[in-house]
Amino acid sequence: MDRSRWDRWNRYRFRSVWDLDAPPARVFAVLELPGEYPDWWPQIRRVEGADERSGTATIRSLLPYSLHVTATQLLRDPGRGVLEVSLRGDLDGWARWTVRPLGAAAGALRTRALYEQEVEVRQPLMRRLALPGRPVFRLNHALMMRAGRRGLASLLARRPEAV
Repeated sequence: MDRSRWDRWNRYRFRSVWDLDAPPARVFAVLELPGEYPDWWPQIRRVEGADERSGTATIRSLLPYSLHVTATQLLRDPGRGVLEVSLRGDLDGWARWTVRPLGAAAGALRTRALYEQEVEVRQPLMRRLALPGRPVFRLNHALMMRAGRRGLASLLARRPEAV
């Protein structure tokens, strides 16, 4: 198999939609604090800030390995409800949250948070297992996102005043 074809097996595009029972401003306020993600998202094991725009994270879901990434803020736009970062390390690419009211009213009490990610895997074991492991890696990501949605929903329900 030629190199460029092999590399395609190491590229992923993800899209997750989280409908949440909280106003968009509250959801955005929680999502813009990545240092607190380990408090509500079990698979985000550690986040350490490097400066105002970047930090490192350790992520581990069901599979027996951890991913280490450095995230650098590319865009933070509360007015449009967009948070975007570049990712480097075991995953190279970008991730974006887009937070919108759920329903027609701008003052909606519910929120739709869209998570999009495009990455290329750099972690050596995952690269070696690219072809046979792809369905498992995708399932692992889906389970991680489901746990994240549940964790955020629980946080918002427990602390309705949290902004």
